[in-house]
Amino acid sequence: MTKWDYDGPILEIENLSISFFTRLREIPAVMDFSCVVQPGEAMGLVGESGCGKSTVALGIMQDLGVNGRIVGGSIRFKGRDLCTMTEAELRQIRGSEIAMIYQEPMASLNPAMKIDRQLMEVPMIHEGVSADKAREMARRVIEDVKLPDPDRILRSYPHQLSGGQQQRVVIAMALMSKPSLLILDEPTTALDVTVEAAIVDLVKELGEKYGTSMLFISHNLGLILETCDRITVMYSGEAVETGSVAEVFEHMRHPYTQALFRAIPLPTADKHARPLRAIPGNFPLPHERPPGCNFGPRCDYFEAGRCDGGDVPMFPVPGDARHETRCLRFAEIDWDAPPPVEAATEEVEIGGPVLGVERLRKYYEVAANALFGGRNRKVVKANEDITFTAHESETLAIVGESGCGKSTFAKVLMGLETATDGKILLDNREIQSIPIEERDTRTIASIQMVFQNPFDTLNPSMTVGSQIMRALEIFGVGRTTAERRARMLELLDLVKLPREFATRMPRQLSGGQKQRVGIARAFAGGARIVVADEPVSALDVSVQAAVTDLLMEIQRTEKTTLLFISHDLSIVRYLSDRVLVMYLGHVVEIGSTDQVFAPPYHPYTEALLSAVPIADTKVRKRHVVLEGEIPSAMNPPTGCPFQTRCRWKDSVPGGLCEREVPPAREMADGHRIKCHLAEDILRRMEPVIEIAAE
Repeated sequence: MTKWDYDGPILEIENLSISFFTRLREIPAVMDFSCVVQPGEAMGLVGESGCGKSTVALGIMQDLGVNGRIVGGSIRFKGRDLCTMTEAELRQIRGSEIAMIYQEPMASLNPAMKIDRQLMEVPMIHEGVSADKAREMARRVIEDVKLPDPDRILRSYPHQLSGGQQQRVVIAMALMSKPSLLILDEPTTALDVTVEAAIVDLVKELGEKYGTSMLFISHNLGLILETCDRITVMYSGEAVETGSVAEVFEHMRHPYTQALFRAIPLPTADKHARPLRAIPGNFPLPHERPPGCNFGPRCDYFEAGRCDGGDVPMFPVPGDARHETRCLRFAEIDWDAPPPVEAATEEVEIGGPVLGVERLRKYYEVAANALFGGRNRKVVKANEDITFTAHESETLAIVGESGCGKSTFAKVLMGLETATDGKILLDNREIQSIPIEERDTRTIASIQMVFQNPFDTLNPSMTVGSQIMRALEIFGVGRTTAERRARMLELLDLVKLPREFATRMPRQLSGGQKQRVGIARAFAGGARIVVADEPVSALDVSVQAAVTDLLMEIQRTEKTTLLFISHDLSIVRYLSDRVLVMYLGHVVEIGSTDQVFAPPYHPYTEALLSAVPIADTKVRKRHVVLEGEIPSAMNPPTGCPFQTRCRWKDSVPGGLCEREVPPAREMADGHRIKCHLAEDILRRMEPVIEIAAE
């Protein structure tokens, strides 16, 4: 039988159970999991970290390592049970008929081999074609994944490509043998939102072109809506709901699915009137699952004596032949009832200016050949002419792609770098030229940072309490150890962690709990400004909601100015009062959240908004493709920094965009756009995101 003459389901997983065996115990990672993927169908697999999504994928690949074992059920690929195949048979299928794309592209690329050799290996090994034929196939597939200058790409080593280009090469490699099943494990998590949008478009287009079936693993429900036909929601090792994407999004029938949607910032969410609703409680450890329904302890509809009475099977949902749920009470619940009203919060009155930034520049001088210390030196313009004011109790979001200068600005503000030119005023005191080692304690305590990865910011050998007390000691808070201990316990209360966590080590905490400790430490010295650099991007959806609301609650009580650095415009729309959009070191747009999310837009803002995946079937989004890579800050384009990627450039006569940097123009009170487009063109722009009437 060839790979093309099978007309049944491509993938059939039935009652699959996978366990990992340690010296202490068997740890069940996946239990009673079933899933069917038809030819040409894209199935989305969603759920929180640790729910078993990637374990299912590794089970399909029969790559569970020495400790992992399939202890029940079957995985059939085109009718053949993968669990009974020999290693030789599996080698024939892996990479040829079943291909997998991982989250980190460099995990799949050999850093010592050029791209052409890595791509050529696939057909040469699996199909026995000649080197010349394989090179021709490699060039064709590089064109298919829309990489510019295919010959240059093929001659390059992986490190010479950007993250988005590396991921496209990995997709090309996976498609070289035209597999029947493509497994994508969080393939866009590490990429910018604009690159993510291009990769998603590419995956959909290639899936249709090659007729490939897909299993798309993601925690991003918006991505699943844009890419998949069907969805399976996982919780704690089990499938809890499955059905068509439209059916599950519009008529969900499991409390966990409903809780996930209530925890994500959809366009209709309002941080004051309709705050996000975090899922209560914690995700159970695999060896500490509750009796009965795994979601029971966190469920709004839990019924003692019934929901915890025994294993819960999957039930068919009337109305859709392939919609199922693992809920005993799904027929009794009023799914159209509005969510429980969270305590609405009063809008905080924005105070006076706390931070003023005036024409700030940060340049780096680097050797043109830094590895060998060449004589020629080039200037990297990381920040160029940044001007804005931030006020007390205000949340100002700073958004843009990687390399736009967001983190460089944060470093200058924190004193980790000093400015090349311009001013930074903290309560009217200039601090732009004072490195952190020369700053006084009050200034250091006034500007604190919450980092992206909570795992890297805590000392693994110190207890939680001692780390917070160390910060208090540095900031000069409390005269005695007893006073600092009392304040430390108050800070644990502030971030809603139990006081007994003071004696725990960081390894005993979850990601969300570690981030709360980082927030407690940032507020230890009474910070005036907190710079939150992607503080929730490494966390699960439900934990994101809890940490986001926690930041806002503390901000309300402490009257802190929050600078929220992010590329996730959904959370920015929900959280921020004002938005500053950066591109290649320039502020290209700044205004209130309502102003920035509605036309007129800077062309770059328009593309950013279009790239955001939104998990709402009522939202209509205009499709704007941002072509090309972000230019190097070492060799920026002349004129407008965005002109090399701008779809509106031809509307400006006389090549002005290529000659002159545009001035910042006031479009409305507080709304500035840096663009050469005529004002009437800007004002005629159509909305990118529209919400359909109920």
